[in-house]
Amino acid sequence: MGLASQQRGAVADRLHSAAIHLLRRAATADGAMSLDGPRASLLSILTFAGPQSMSRLAEMERVTPAAITKLVTALEASGHALRVRDQRDRRVVRVEATAQGKRLLRRGRAARVRLVAGLLNGLSKQELATLGRAADILESLTAEIGTPGHVSR
Repeated sequence: MGLASQQRGAVADRLHSAAIHLLRRAATADGAMSLDGPRASLLSILTFAGPQSMSRLAEMERVTPAAITKLVTALEASGHALRVRDQRDRRVVRVEATAQGKRLLRRGRAARVRLVAGLLNGLSKQELATLGRAADILESLTAEIGTPGHVSR
């Protein structure tokens, strides 16, 4: 294995670990949302990527159609999502976030962002600029082709 390959591996290992720790820390702000991880993730897709078919949701969440059906049913029961028949093809059912669901998700995201911003307190302008550039790079590496907007919780 060459030096460049070893460096990529070491950086990848550190990024993986840091991302997990950052997400776990940010998730401590999720208590006010009263949603478990899978429902919050699904509501995030519906809020930031817009209405989706059940099959597309299962694909995006990497779960079975039966699992998506259970999650959508739970979000519907709580008033956070609803199923709507496609106007062009009545066989297709799309799921969309309700106004209540979007508000809940946006409040939850704002709480996570505040928590992460608090972690950045005390950093220098240079350190913040470096993290900003790193975020730019990570966004470009992880952007999904064909996905409308950036899906994030």
